[in-house]
Amino acid sequence: MAKKFLFLAGFTIIALTTFAQNGYWQQNVNYQMDIDFNAENHTFRGTQTLVYTNNSPDTLDHVFYHLYFNAFQPGSSMDVRSRTIEDPDPRIVDRIYNLKPDEIGFHKINKLTQDGEKLDLKIEGTVAEVKLAKPILPGKSATFEMNFNSQIPVQIRRSGRNNEEGVDYTMTQWYPKLAEYDRDGWHSEPYVAREFHGVFGTFNVNITIDSKYTIAGTGIVQNPEEVGHGYAETTATSEKTTWRFKAENVHDFAWAADPEYNHLKTTLSNGTEIHFFHRNDSLINQNWTRLVPFTEQMFNIMNDKFGVYPYPQFSVIQGGDGGMEYPMCTMISGTGGFGGLVSVTVHEAIHNWYYGVLASNEQKFPWMDEGFTTFAQNFALDSIFKRNKFNPHERSHREYISNVLSGKEEPLSTGADHYKTNSAYSSNAYSKGCVFLDQLSDIIGQETFDMAMIHYFNQWKFKHPTPQDFKRIMEKESRMELDWYFDAWIGTTKTIDYGIHTVSYNGKKTIVEIERIGSLPMPVEIKITSDKGIQYSYIPLEIMRGAKPVPKGIAEPWKQELDWPWAYPFYRVELDIPFESIKQIELNPFQKLADINPSNDVFPSSNVSFPAE
Repeated sequence: MAKKFLFLAGFTIIALTTFAQNGYWQQNVNYQMDIDFNAENHTFRGTQTLVYTNNSPDTLDHVFYHLYFNAFQPGSSMDVRSRTIEDPDPRIVDRIYNLKPDEIGFHKINKLTQDGEKLDLKIEGTVAEVKLAKPILPGKSATFEMNFNSQIPVQIRRSGRNNEEGVDYTMTQWYPKLAEYDRDGWHSEPYVAREFHGVFGTFNVNITIDSKYTIAGTGIVQNPEEVGHGYAETTATSEKTTWRFKAENVHDFAWAADPEYNHLKTTLSNGTEIHFFHRNDSLINQNWTRLVPFTEQMFNIMNDKFGVYPYPQFSVIQGGDGGMEYPMCTMISGTGGFGGLVSVTVHEAIHNWYYGVLASNEQKFPWMDEGFTTFAQNFALDSIFKRNKFNPHERSHREYISNVLSGKEEPLSTGADHYKTNSAYSSNAYSKGCVFLDQLSDIIGQETFDMAMIHYFNQWKFKHPTPQDFKRIMEKESRMELDWYFDAWIGTTKTIDYGIHTVSYNGKKTIVEIERIGSLPMPVEIKITSDKGIQYSYIPLEIMRGAKPVPKGIAEPWKQELDWPWAYPFYRVELDIPFESIKQIELNPFQKLADINPSNDVFPSSNVSFPAE
């Protein structure tokens, strides 16, 4: 990668934006794209007018564009990575390497200007580095005009044509896209495998394509009466149709096209429209019709529990390649069993809360998208299917612990593309990220956590929050200090392991000695079952500088013990219960802590010492 130049402006008193005045800022884009699509040779010509507003306090003399289609060429970074990683994605392996010239993807930029002045650019793989004709000052805007042509690759991963399910075009990561510049500088990472980051703004996209195609995607169709295809009645008979889409406050634009798409629509009580597009097949038709009320339930649950979806519509689209999220829509596989269809729809739609609206940098913090989405998915599916699991996130705990015990775990702070194995990435981003939230809800208390999650969504939507931003919300809501948990869980591979070391009786009290075996300290809960019933002891950590309230629904006695200083490996709990009355002592009774060795969490057990005489 060529050196990234950035010159900071001298100190100048400039009223940038409300965000900048409050110490926070973000860039803004306004895209106008006109696409002339050739379905015979799978290419298109495009013009792009992009107004870029520099709300940062910095003067910019370079910008960067992502050219994602260039990844689908033999010898690309995506190709080489897939053929050399220990556990390649079976959907890729060596498929890119074996693409023929008429099967590859590419973007060719024919002309690029800034405010009318021609620009030079250097293309390296999937990134174009552009030296500006004139620096963009803080608070100022520049207009970039581009002519480009592209070839759509055979669909291998996410983007492409003619996939295994027969969908003609899945148009994702399909246009030259300006890279994000934020508090951490430029984010011009090459497209190697996964995850994206983009600038919020407005997209006006006009797509001219053969009239037989139905298009579904990001944004609102502005000319439904002209396009028809389930959007509105039309009598248009021209060979080509221009579809006009508009999307506001999004950071990407995706679409799909197929001549056999069936189009279903439902409207939530709050007015949000949900559209469904799938190929015409008897079993698919049946499953997707059944899918509609389940999707409605998911949206209602998310709106109530995690924050209200802010866009006027959402589209569930058969894209033919697993599942992948985009603003205001998702591309998913349309075949398979009904349960799997519901699960993937729920997961990918929930991404619109975390990938779409909050939009944390997925390259740096993939767990803030995948993990948060998995957490909400587990909750939603448990509610939709009325499973009433003791802990809906049990599977995520198991998968995280399995990764730990495999010896392949890496810190959660590892960049999305830089994990040694795909399995370690998946376990971390999805499972460890989910467990992070499940444990946090136990640390600060479920009711406090629930309120904080909605507060987080409302305060940080459309602003690309970081882990630090999320932590501050949780600290303010709980009035606790949480550095110790965030730093260890995110930045290290320290693990949790507590055990009942000994249980003894001194003639008056039963003494329970608990050992912290793992290197990550956590507050501990103990459930004691005796002849007198059930009672709980709760041991906060000293470094929390606080304690959670009694959990809702706990009717049994709840005793808060003295704080446990994290450096102490042992802690003694004294119970006013004769030893002979005790039936069971259990650590982690609510199964919220990802204790990697639960075999010593229960007394009596062969792994716990019996009382001294």
